Amino acid sequence: MLSIEQLMKEALSLPNALRAQLAERLVESLEFDIDGTVQKLWTAEAKHRRDEIRSGAIEPIAGEEALAQIRRIVAQ
Repeated sequence: MLSIEQLMKEALSLPNALRAQLAERLVESLEFDIDGTVQKLWTAEAKHRRDEIRSGAIEPIAGEEALAQIRRIVAQ
């Protein structure tokens, strides 16, 4: 069995898409007793945001830029 350090090293060497998939599966494995209503609301919100991006109603920004904007707001 791999140690946590070995596992982390292996996971961090994966391409971004695979790391994201691994992270998603790990988070899903931690989710206990999720309220079905809340899950449906989050799913609806995610689909709504996806549709806004696809339709061009909003333009997404890079994660780095979003974090920079948040840091500027918090620093004020």
